Amino acid sequence: MPIKQYRPTSNGHRNMSVLTYEEVTVKHPEKNLLKRMKNKSGRNNNGRITIRHLGGGFKHMYRVIDFKQHDKNNIEAVVKSIEYDPNRTAFIALVSYADGEKRYILAPEGLKVGDSIKTAEKTRVKVGNRMQLQHIPVGFDIYNIELLIGRGGQIVRSAGTSAKLVGFDGDYAQILLPSGETRKVRKECYASIGKVSNEDIKNVRVGKAGRNRLRGKRPQVLGKSMNPVEHPHGGGEGHNGVGLKHPKTPWGKPALGAKTRNNKRTSKFIVKRRK
Repeated sequence: MPIKQYRPTSNGHRNMSVLTYEEVTVKHPEKNLLKRMKNKSGRNNNGRITIRHLGGGFKHMYRVIDFKQHDKNNIEAVVKSIEYDPNRTAFIALVSYADGEKRYILAPEGLKVGDSIKTAEKTRVKVGNRMQLQHIPVGFDIYNIELLIGRGGQIVRSAGTSAKLVGFDGDYAQILLPSGETRKVRKECYASIGKVSNEDIKNVRVGKAGRNRLRGKRPQVLGKSMNPVEHPHGGGEGHNGVGLKHPKTPWGKPALGAKTRNNKRTSKFIVKRRK
């Protein structure tokens, strides 16, 4: 998808670029597949901010995406439209099944209006089709991959990403993830064929702070711009270095590159760590 570059008529437009959205075929979503979504601004059930730098932004409805598609096994569906989704980087596709039901799915690269897709334990290897890992040929690109049988796709769902099926080991399939990690997943788990759409979003330049505010992102202040009482990096004349053995969060924990993964229960499924 081409990227539109603005003319430098202002400081905001000087470095701004946007997607042309040529793949999007309709402007209005399917009303039956919308849900109200409340903006919590990073607050928990007690009203305390647990995720900083969130708030404001446009109001929008949530599009109900079918990440499983299990209950539609062996039923063909036809793509009715490719749509923009404000809640994710990828585009979504509205599909109509042979029984008349309509659903949203993640749109892969190359899927067009009028194409047919199918979910089954074993089906044709075609972009948009969904099947069990044990029936997918080694070397194919896959996305929207299940980690647990029946739970639905949990990984490789953002725009332009894809994983690669690299082999099988007993009851498990080995998958090379976009991060470079190789992971084992039960070969009865489902995955979709192809690569997630809207790869060019990585080339878009925001250009101005106001555009991020419309996306619900509030400003961040550097720790070294604060006073020592507010942040471990604070204090000193002007902008100095951290002055510590390693960078820290406002609460004194290691930051910027410190490993945060602490799930020993699933470490046995990792064949090769990411670089």
